Amino acid sequence: MWRGLWTLIARSARGPCRPCMRQGSGAPGPGFGATIFALSSGQGRCGIAVIRTSGPSSGHALRSLTAPQDLPPARRACLRLLSDPCSQEPLDRALVLWFPGPQSFTGEDCVEFHVHGGPAVVSGVLQALGRVPGLRPAKAGEFTRRAFAHGKLSLTEVEGLADLIHAETEAQRRQALRQLDGELGQLCRDWAKTLTKALAHVEAYIDFAEDDNLEEDVLERGGSPGGMGVWRHLASQPAEAPSLTPLCLPSSTADSQVRELEVALGAHLRDARRGQRLRSGAHVVVTGPPNAGKSSLVNLLSRKPVSIVSPEPGTTRDVLETPVDLAGFPALLSDTAGLREGMGPVEQEGVRRARKRLEQADLILAVLDASDLASPSSRNFLDTVVSPMGARSPNGNSQHLLLVLNKSDLLPQGGPDASPDLPPHLLLSCLTGEGLDGLLEALKKELAAVCGDPSTGSPLLTRARHQHHLQGCLDALGHYRQTKDVSLAAEALRVARGHLAHLTSGGGTEEILDIIFRDFCVGK
Repeated sequence: MWRGLWTLIARSARGPCRPCMRQGSGAPGPGFGATIFALSSGQGRCGIAVIRTSGPSSGHALRSLTAPQDLPPARRACLRLLSDPCSQEPLDRALVLWFPGPQSFTGEDCVEFHVHGGPAVVSGVLQALGRVPGLRPAKAGEFTRRAFAHGKLSLTEVEGLADLIHAETEAQRRQALRQLDGELGQLCRDWAKTLTKALAHVEAYIDFAEDDNLEEDVLERGGSPGGMGVWRHLASQPAEAPSLTPLCLPSSTADSQVRELEVALGAHLRDARRGQRLRSGAHVVVTGPPNAGKSSLVNLLSRKPVSIVSPEPGTTRDVLETPVDLAGFPALLSDTAGLREGMGPVEQEGVRRARKRLEQADLILAVLDASDLASPSSRNFLDTVVSPMGARSPNGNSQHLLLVLNKSDLLPQGGPDASPDLPPHLLLSCLTGEGLDGLLEALKKELAAVCGDPSTGSPLLTRARHQHHLQGCLDALGHYRQTKDVSLAAEALRVARGHLAHLTSGGGTEEILDIIFRDFCVGK
């Protein structure tokens, strides 16, 4: 219905009634940019729907629909009767807000119509706006793109806004708000200031090295490219080369700041893609021998019947996936075939896929039957899956594992038999739900390590684009540190600073901007 409505609106914007306007409306003359309009609230029936405009004809559009009344006071909600500008037919009684630029979301003149959310009302107002000269339906993300173009939002803040709109979990919301508030952008700008200061002093030396008025401590204040290597190299050159007697030149403040920047960049790039996992979801794989209760656990965590539960071993033959909110973190939960050998070809293929999915997991939920720990299948699973994971070095393995002993309701009063080789574990009954709170708390801790805690620490890198530019900046600083030529050192600083600028401003690359803004819906 809404797609057809939008087609009708676009046609009406070109219809024969378009020239109709009220006298004395102050319509903008030719040469002005287009004014856009769209439904900004959710589609479908609702109590209140918000329709917004942005552009130089916004004031004219508001006058056209509310004449004979003039524009309301800026940023103050006023009740107005909306009428079709051609037929004068009443459309709705609505709250209207007038946001003159540049003090608006987009930096342009903006209007918001808060109308009743019935499809007929929304359709009538949108078609009426389409008949106002100078207005056209907005494209996806066009309001936010105009805000970016007018300097209201940096590119990282735009990405934070998109993530906030799509956030489904508490952790995603917190991370998106931090990025929308400009934390990542401000961090990059602070880094850029460090590079700008160092570059200014290096270029001062290049331009004024032979000037007697050059302050003797300019390089001490500004930075020495390559640490001390380039200056020792220059001191060994013939007299016509820039001369200096810096063999004992102390390490400068700016140069030490550049080195600190290298360390900070390296730390951010070693975050093991935590921010990207937080944005798209960690991969959590449930595995174990047949009949351990894997499917029951998946259904319990997802709070819906994702998998078939049966006492017959080998019920799950393929990988079943479902997106879930685990303790406030986004996750893709995978139910897999029970790990065993010697069965038919279909189940063998399921086991092969399960093992492959284990290799891709960020977090493994290893499930065993607490009442059957001594069985060959349980011992084999402990020896081949659980024990090797625990033996790996934390620095060499990014995967995390939680051992869950299910069916605790079948255990005697004292719990499972104590075994010296049984790793740390959690007791759970998928049947009664006992132990679920403890499991969720453990999942929250593990997922915070996998995805990062959005409420603490430095801003996370939520996109591959962020990592690309920070890696480029770090590589350029590596060239700066190694070069023996002062001009090449300055160029390395320029390249490093350029990567930081591209991260926050996009560098004017239309293809990159198109990819970012197409994630927005029409009206945002």
